[in-house]
Amino acid sequence: MDRESLRTFEDLECWKACRELRVFVARKFCKALPKDERYRMGDQILRAARSTTANIAEGCGRFHYLDNAKFCSNARGSCWETIDHMITAADEDLVSEEILIQGREIATKAVALLNGYISYLRKAATTKPSHEGGSSK
Repeated sequence: MDRESLRTFEDLECWKACRELRVFVARKFCKALPKDERYRMGDQILRAARSTTANIAEGCGRFHYLDNAKFCSNARGSCWETIDHMITAADEDLVSEEILIQGREIATKAVALLNGYISYLRKAATTKPSHEGGSSK
């Protein structure tokens, strides 16, 4: 994606993948939890999933590639945290193995796209001047 075609963070494939994870967690994972765990586990995992897209958006608001990459790294960490919460819930028989598998697939895709975008940003930091908005991919 070239700089001219990117208008906002919403155009980033990694943001779209993290949004899919966030929506999955909110609409499917949390609803699969027993009622007494929806606050405890549901709150934790929902915060982690929400952090994925929020960090990408904040990074795009930065004016330097490496600042953006740092926030994307935080988003990647939140993806892994979300996976860990899903594993914990499955280990404690709070959700089915099927929900875990589906959530892991979505999160793994998001991590892969974030890895690619972080690599691009780090490379761009050494080859391109700083730019407004932090997103030129």
